[in-house]
Amino acid sequence: MNLPKFLLADNSNHPDDIFVLHTEYPRFLINLKDDEVEWFEDVSSENEQDLANELENLIELAGVFYDEEMKEYE
Repeated sequence: MNLPKFLLADNSNHPDDIFVLHTEYPRFLINLKDDEVEWFEDVSSENEQDLANELENLIELAGVFYDEEMKEYE
């Protein structure tokens, strides 16, 4: 199956949260409400600075993805 890079996710138990799932390495779920990240990969062996730079970029891309998806509903 060919998955998109980002997927929107929601849950009725968390109605105020905005979840975006990143499906490529490093896979993670981010809550855009507070930028809390849940990792699905062990990234502890990665270079911390490289990981910080990549995470910053991916968080920005997740926000852009969400904004673009929401434009479809306007």
